[in-house]
Amino acid sequence: MVSPTYEEIQAQRSDFGLRLANSMAKYGPLCVGIDPHRKLLTDWGYQVNSEGAELFSMRMLQATKGRAAAVKFQTSMFERYGSKGFEALERVLYVARQMGVITIVDCMHGGLASTISALADAYFKANSPLLADAITLLPYYGARSMSGLINEALNNGRGIFVASLTSNQEGASLQTAIRQSGEFAGKTVAYGITNNVQRFNENINGMGSVGLIIGASGEQWVRDSGVNPAEFTGPILAPGYGWQGANAQDLRSVFRGTHGNVLVTASRVIASHGPEIAQLSKATEEVALDIREALKSVMDEGE
Repeated sequence: MVSPTYEEIQAQRSDFGLRLANSMAKYGPLCVGIDPHRKLLTDWGYQVNSEGAELFSMRMLQATKGRAAAVKFQTSMFERYGSKGFEALERVLYVARQMGVITIVDCMHGGLASTISALADAYFKANSPLLADAITLLPYYGARSMSGLINEALNNGRGIFVASLTSNQEGASLQTAIRQSGEFAGKTVAYGITNNVQRFNENINGMGSVGLIIGASGEQWVRDSGVNPAEFTGPILAPGYGWQGANAQDLRSVFRGTHGNVLVTASRVIASHGPEIAQLSKATEEVALDIREALKSVMDEGE
């Protein structure tokens, strides 16, 4: 059996980053969050159960296909229905794959290396029941706890987004806390996370496959952290736009100097226009245009 070359290994490990970059170049930097909140299900006239969540998700997929670079599913919105909810999520992910849509599962898992390694079987392998292109990960068990799972993702051509500077304000005190020891002593927690994640993107031609989550609404927060998004070469998943208060100007401020690697999530600002597919599609296009123009101006300023 012939061993793969270094170049072949690197190509495999950058597969998600390459696919996402191509999708962003084609459809723009919007990721549609498909989050079947109870109120949205009620507003749409659906039952608040696993069937309603599945119908909602299928309709959102139809409306956003070809209008966004990726979609993101919040697992808690399905998990609340137990095994039936996970079955619904499996089916929705399957349909998204058949449609050729890039999928991110926002499961925000974290834990010891020996326990979160099981996530590779759930999300990354060809026969995984919840096969997705990428998942989100909490880093607060330490960098070493993430390494095994990140390598599993990369070796299967998948991606990871690590929470660094999230859009929830109550996280600021933890994420901008000063580290007292270790390699990044004197720097913030978020700074250390960012630098550890960046190492997985080194020697990759183009955008890497290991990303960060940086909220779109925290310009001062980003400054306080010492993190410079413009220096990061993996994808950046940016929540906070729309319903959580961030707008195009916030995108320009927070992501000044970045180079086409910011993927902005929007959920309720689009879903609130449902359930008619025509209205959902129109809302998606309007949001996508607003985000595209904001981030294009950021790149133009950096040239």
